Amino acid sequence: MSDNNSGIKASKRRQMEARRRRLRRRKRKRAMLLGGMLCTVCLILFGTIYGISHLLHKHTNTKEVVKTSQKQTAKSKDTSSSKEKIDTSAVKTQELVINTDNNSGKKKKGSSSKGPTTITISSMGDCTLGTDEGFDQSTSFNAYYNEYGADYFLKNVRSILEADDLSVVNFEGTLTEETSRADKTFAFKGPAKYTDILTGSSVEAANIANNHSKDYGTKSQEDTIENLSNAGIATFGYENVVVVDVKGIKVGLTGIYELAEHEQKATQVKENIQALKDAGAQIIIVNFHWGIEKEYTPNATQKKLAHLAIDEGADLVIGHHPHVLEGIEKYNGKYIAYSLGNFCFGGNKNPSDKDTIIFQQTFTIDTDGKVADDDNINIILCSLSSSSNKNDYCPTPLEGDEAERVRQKIEKYSEGL
Repeated sequence: MSDNNSGIKASKRRQMEARRRRLRRRKRKRAMLLGGMLCTVCLILFGTIYGISHLLHKHTNTKEVVKTSQKQTAKSKDTSSSKEKIDTSAVKTQELVINTDNNSGKKKKGSSSKGPTTITISSMGDCTLGTDEGFDQSTSFNAYYNEYGADYFLKNVRSILEADDLSVVNFEGTLTEETSRADKTFAFKGPAKYTDILTGSSVEAANIANNHSKDYGTKSQEDTIENLSNAGIATFGYENVVVVDVKGIKVGLTGIYELAEHEQKATQVKENIQALKDAGAQIIIVNFHWGIEKEYTPNATQKKLAHLAIDEGADLVIGHHPHVLEGIEKYNGKYIAYSLGNFCFGGNKNPSDKDTIIFQQTFTIDTDGKVADDDNINIILCSLSSSSNKNDYCPTPLEGDEAERVRQKIEKYSEGL
């Protein structure tokens, strides 16, 4: 009996020890599991704190980088023109002196060494001094010349042009004896003596970059340039720029023909303006032949090229080709007259829209030779004819209700520019 009791006790002790071992293993497992969980939580907390700290640090650095980038961008804008090397080898620059006291009656005071100098420049639209061979010759520009002579055409604006310092037109046509007409709807030409129309009314410069400069071939363009130059009229356009000395101030003129290449003319804009800068031009005026005929609103290309010209250093942008008026914009303190319309225009015996303007701006050049910031413009409202029911080829300033009508028209077209 005692042996049986001993065996039972021994068996119970073994069972209890086994139970205690199982309990110890469970405790160790729970401890290890709890430790692992604590470690995981610690790692997660550490990672979260580190991540937040890193993001905050990165965000701060990003702000600093943005600020630095903005400063560098601003600095880049300020110095881009000086850093960019523009090739002007294709540009031909001519320098001329405008006679400011000639027989035309224009009287001007010379520049003063003691103070600022003012220069008043008048810009006009399309001047077609001649006709198309298919027109009714009895009512043509040439017929009026034969009847009334050279002094007739600009008689009503002569006093205005004589009072300024520089008068500039877009010369749209040819002065030539060539007979090989270009295959196009309209082709214009007149004889060399028609230059008297311009010189007799104190017009000193002409843009020839347009779609009628070669109406009778390349030779007709060469003849036109030669005839205008022989008459003392400065010509410019395409790769040819001119710097004219007026009252001791250098005025740079360039003409860009945009119609064929559109925004690709940006390179020529930069090159021509740089060439004028290199020649010492103090005032730079860019003429563009652009846009769409009979459209009263400039298109995106016109705006882009105009803004580019001013960004590159132009002081004034003048446009023509639409044959009607377009709006006037002030961009970065400089004016853009997108289209001046027709002026002394032999290309149509009775245009439906005869409105035109003389855009005058008076520039002040300080004693350091720089153009002062001012706002001295004068828009002279005109009709291309002294008659309302036909074109008599005699541009005339408007008065009264008609002047107010054109003024409101320009204001309307200029809204939003």
